[in-house]
Order: sequence, then structure tokens, then C-alpha cells
Amino acid sequence: MTVTSVPTDDFAVEPALFRSLLRHHAAGVVVVTAPGAPPAGFTATSFTSVSLDPPLVSFGIAHTASAWPAVRAAGTVAVHVLGEHQEDVARTFATSGIDRFAAHGSWQPGPDGVPLLDGALARIVCRIAGSVTAGDHTIVLATPVHGEHVGGDEQPLLYHAGRYADLRHRYRRAS
Repeated sequence: MTVTSVPTDDFAVEPALFRSLLRHHAAGVVVVTAPGAPPAGFTATSFTSVSLDPPLVSFGIAHTASAWPAVRAAGTVAVHVLGEHQEDVARTFATSGIDRFAAHGSWQPGPDGVPLLDGALARIVCRIAGSVTAGDHTIVLATPVHGEHVGGDEQPLLYHAGRYADLRHRYRRAS
């Protein structure tokens, strides 16, 4: 499915303004992983719950992302909700041109070969249910088929104003 009601460039907000507006929105940080040879993974702040009945979640991925071909080919992905102590994991999976899984090191294969990262607050294994092309991204819709709380009572990692933060509003270095 393709979104056709997107405004043309004549009516769209300028990219710099759009980016500065979105910096006011705080978002949780996840890493999405997909099986493959090699496996793929990327950091996302676009993860959201879509529906409770049936259960559906979504995330966006750029068509230029190195993980996009693996995600597009995958039937199963895993979403890892990161905790406040996992800024290094978020940065690793947001870095281009490296073997992210070797750099992270702590993971094992899960259902359908999807990589499962250790140490996340929660892991949600999902079957891809569909996708929507939206500009330079694809919004992936997925059905959770397995979930587990992995971390303890830790707070989630957030992204706000171009920086990582936690619920106590402690900001970290700029990215």
C-alpha cells in the first residue's frame, strides 16, 4: 500500500523546520533486528503501538538504511525496548559502516533466526503483517507473537532534542 495523500513539496514544511519541530517530541528508543546473512539491526524512535485487538505495532525505516533490505525480506523481526543504561547499544545500532552485532556482542538467535539482544528492558518478537510506503521511509506493521520482560525495574531510554535522556530528564552528550 502506498500513501497517496501526502502533500506535495509546494505545501510541505521545509526539512530544517520539520526536524526542529520534531525535536520537541520525546520518544522511546528501540533496536529492531532482522535475520539474514549477516543479520541486520537499527535504532529507532518511531516504534509505537497501533492496535490492541488485534495486537499490532509499527516502526519506520528509511529506504536508505543498511538494514532495510533485511527488514524488507524478513518475516520475523524483534523489537528491543532499551533501558536508560543502554545508550551505547542505541549508538552502536545507529552507527553506519560497522558490524553492529560484533560491536554489540551480546545476542543469540531467536525464532526464525531473528537476533535477540541481551539486556533490553523488553523484547517483542513480531511477524511482519504489512507495510506502507511513506515518502523516503516504509512504515512496517507487525503482529507481536512473543514478548518478555528482560530487564528489571529500570527506566526506559528516551530521545529528545537530539539527545538521549531518561525519565528524570538527565540529558547526555549530543549525538
